[in-house]
Amino acid sequence: MNYQSMQTPLNQNAVRRRTKKGIAAVFQDWDLYLLAIPGILYFLIFKYLPMWGILVSFQNFSPFLGFWKSEWVGFQHFAELFAYDHFWELMRNTILISLYQLFFFFPVPIILALMLHEVTRPFFKRLVQTVIYLPHFISWVVIASITFVMLSGGGVVNHVIEAMGGSSVNFLSSPQIFRTLIVSQDIWKEAGWGTIIYLAALAGIDPQIYEAAVVDGANRWKRMWHITLPSIRSTIIILFLLRLGHILDVGFEQIFLMLNSLVRGVGDVFETFVYQKGLIEGQVSFSTAVGLFKSVISLIIVGIANWIVKKAGEEGIY
Repeated sequence: MNYQSMQTPLNQNAVRRRTKKGIAAVFQDWDLYLLAIPGILYFLIFKYLPMWGILVSFQNFSPFLGFWKSEWVGFQHFAELFAYDHFWELMRNTILISLYQLFFFFPVPIILALMLHEVTRPFFKRLVQTVIYLPHFISWVVIASITFVMLSGGGVVNHVIEAMGGSSVNFLSSPQIFRTLIVSQDIWKEAGWGTIIYLAALAGIDPQIYEAAVVDGANRWKRMWHITLPSIRSTIIILFLLRLGHILDVGFEQIFLMLNSLVRGVGDVFETFVYQKGLIEGQVSFSTAVGLFKSVISLIIVGIANWIVKKAGEEGIY
């Protein structure tokens, strides 16, 4: 007892000293915190405050009655969603397109970044970067128009096929080609832009490590496999986990512009379904319930994937 009574004032004094030091550090770095204020306000206003909107999914929301006076219906809209005739078709289409993007699109920026990292001529490297960045700034409307001009029945590609003695192919109305077309558009538009983070990670690798590997006789492939890839492994894992958070988001604008009645069976996803129910039919509460369902599923997937990554000895996102 005497020992504990002697230690308590000392521990309290130590806590007070650490608290004072922490407060002093805040005032010492006031300019950094000032720079962080716009970002904090952005997340508070546009990310956290709108979360009150999930209340709509448990109501028959009426804009005339507001949040608190609209009729509460509990999980009725979720039950309607699961009982919807085409629910599993929507789930299948969304998951398949997202997995296609994950397995075929996700590695492309990594490969491009590794290739650019090996380029030694600055002018050529900047030229290639500029060319592959440009599609990112083109809207999906323009890309859909280019795709139509190139791949429609009377498009450029079919003219070439017919000139070579073949028969025209219905690229835009073929269910077998639709998902491949969507992923190909994603790769062309966003792969170059996705290299930016990986190139930044590659720039942080110490050049002396490469020099030591050259002295040891390592060729380009061995240096890439044993130095480059392990150095950006944490970046790849974090971006992969973040991508899993959007497993049910495949991009409304792109799908909406490319969708037609002949490919709706393989291309109709949750985004287009929410557009139909929420904007066209005015079922705000039901469409909000669909969005909340997507968010919960994505959160569960990210949590499981992050747990697996941490069990494997890597750093997760939290």
